[in-house]
Amino acid sequence: MQDIATVVNSLGGIAHKQQLVSRGARDLDLTRAVRNGSVSRARQGWYTTLPESDLRVRAVRVGGRLTGISAIIQAGGWVLGHHPLHVSVRDNAARLRAQHNRHVRFNSSAPGGVRVHWDAAELSERGTVASVGISDALYRVILDEDLETAVAALDWALRNRVLDDADFERLMRRLPADFRHIRDWPDGVCDSLPESLSRTRFRLGGHVVRSQVPIETGEVIDLLVDDCVGVDVDGEEFHLTSFERDRRKDANILIGKNFSVRPSARMVFYEWETVMLAVESAISMHVRAPQCGNSGLGTVPRPKIPGAALRRRRSRRHPPEFSKSPVRRRE
Repeated sequence: MQDIATVVNSLGGIAHKQQLVSRGARDLDLTRAVRNGSVSRARQGWYTTLPESDLRVRAVRVGGRLTGISAIIQAGGWVLGHHPLHVSVRDNAARLRAQHNRHVRFNSSAPGGVRVHWDAAELSERGTVASVGISDALYRVILDEDLETAVAALDWALRNRVLDDADFERLMRRLPADFRHIRDWPDGVCDSLPESLSRTRFRLGGHVVRSQVPIETGEVIDLLVDDCVGVDVDGEEFHLTSFERDRRKDANILIGKNFSVRPSARMVFYEWETVMLAVESAISMHVRAPQCGNSGLGTVPRPKIPGAALRRRRSRRHPPEFSKSPVRRRE
């Protein structure tokens, strides 16, 4: 029998005992691997070489798989801030455990929070042993998260071809009717999380936004707001060594009779009111202000907000912690 840790690593860093047994592992091999520390038990019957803090380990320890925003984070998606752990479990699941201790029973009110989603058996046929498929994860994100978070996740999936056009259409058809308006919000040419958040927030503010707009030099503006203000979002990863090029680009935008606003990613994340005020001030001062409106607000039809009716109902009541349909066994 080859090294247990090597086999677990070949399976993505986490594996069920049945997978290991089918590859020749014996109980003695598994016990020895746990004792020498080369693998650890995430949960009874589950073995891992991943850190205890890994989202996949925590989801398996609870008794399910990553779903929703947690699955998007694990896949490398564009997500801002911290979120509770979202775990998909079978609709007849029992013996759920705490995300940080497999010996402690699951408690929905424990600090740190875990959101459990009771899903049908067919969902288990998609994805990996530790995470649901991307389309299923995005479905949950659209239903559970705020609009800008959901749009950013879709932007990432489309931009990186994690979700192709056919998958996107199938996802839209699966959504409740009130959420299907979200098809008008993602943009597959979006390049980053701050760009995605900016576009959604400008649109929510009543502005017309175009993405990746070319200028005469062949360069592109991340966002063109109300056809008169170019917004390029600077992130250290891409702009740290491009100071001269960015200044030249700003000059060319001005030569084209548009204002240029260049907020940092941190400003988009944590000082959005300043960014919006700067852009709306530039719009109001633009030489073509009568054509694009004084501030942009109220000059275009307000976009439809997906899931608005359901979100209003949710705000008036607390959702049930567990689904009512399945009957689960007592421990």
